[in-house]
Amino acid sequence: MAAAPLFQALRLSYNDGTTDGFWGEKTSTLNFCEEDYVVSYYCAEVCNTFTNLLFMWLGLKGIHNCISQDHPRIFLIAYMGYIIVGLGSTAFHTSLKYPMQLIDELSMIYTTCLMVFATFSYSRSGRFSAFLGCGLTLLAGFITVYYHVTKDPVFHQSCYAALTATVVFRSFTKASSVLKTMWIMVATGLGVFLSGFLIWNLDNSLCSHIRRLRRQLGFPWGALLEGHAWWHLMTGLGGMRRSPRHFRAELTTTSRGAYGYEDASKAEKMSIGWYGQGQYPQFL
Repeated sequence: MAAAPLFQALRLSYNDGTTDGFWGEKTSTLNFCEEDYVVSYYCAEVCNTFTNLLFMWLGLKGIHNCISQDHPRIFLIAYMGYIIVGLGSTAFHTSLKYPMQLIDELSMIYTTCLMVFATFSYSRSGRFSAFLGCGLTLLAGFITVYYHVTKDPVFHQSCYAALTATVVFRSFTKASSVLKTMWIMVATGLGVFLSGFLIWNLDNSLCSHIRRLRRQLGFPWGALLEGHAWWHLMTGLGGMRRSPRHFRAELTTTSRGAYGYEDASKAEKMSIGWYGQGQYPQFL
């Protein structure tokens, strides 16, 4: 009973959201169940915007690990791309402008292509790496042009899923002797990822009902029912400390060599964690 006055004291009514807000007309081809400009005149989707802070934190954490542990530069570049994903998503959900939508969605493709390159180019010749890099550049270019022309979200999601799955299965084959001990970690990451996807889909299919309930609850309590914001959090959840990020393993000489470390001191102990959005394991 004591919680009811506190609930009411902290409750704020949503705005009508009838204007285009500070950023003007919405030009994006996608919109989400979070109502536009009902919390702030300057931000179209507040919850979908601020949950991207988790992505940027994970990117900064990854960059710190790469620098402090002297990992190959390609991983540093990939984590920089991860920050760009967070910034692009922030710009998109803030403004709902089509150019910002492209930065959000295509940066996901480019960053995952970098991870494909990093995973497949270790311990391979310079010629193979150059060939792989050219192939992935052409693939990313094709996805960019095709998506810009068709504006088909299913195409984008399918390409992203295929690239992510490629990195997942390649990671398994690159260090299968270590990953046999990580199935609970894999199951946890995939479970969180799929749960977020389910919540987002329920948010889409039940949007009108959820919006009414949010307005009854008011802000900030209604924010707990923002399905796409939960999708952001749950796809990044695997990279946080509450997941088994700090699972430690002594890598064998074969495993060290497979990941391109000739100096055993750089790979004697490595933290096996999650890259984040794609929920695939990576040596950090």
